[in-house]
Amino acid sequence: MFLARITGSLVATHKVESLIGQKLLLVEPLRVDEKDQKSLKPTGRSFVVVDTVGAGEGEVVLCVQGSSARFTPGTKELPIDAAIIGIVDTVQVKQKTVFKAGE
Repeated sequence: MFLARITGSLVATHKVESLIGQKLLLVEPLRVDEKDQKSLKPTGRSFVVVDTVGAGEGEVVLCVQGSSARFTPGTKELPIDAAIIGIVDTVQVKQKTVFKAGE
């Protein structure tokens, strides 16, 4: 699993039939700032993920990759490699809050 921020969406008018109706989003993975461990920093990479929870642009989400992306009821039959499985409320490192939704 990894944390990521939703940076955009993706529209593909031609795709396999099983992906019709699926919301595709662009996410950028995040990591804890190694210098002070007080914030989350983007990694500079991007992934396309299927949204299973109704997330929106700018939110921090919990993502899975590989076969784990097909373990939700809505993704079992999809040819995907990454999915959003949660919207993050808070992240704490060493008892300090490094992210809180809405701040």
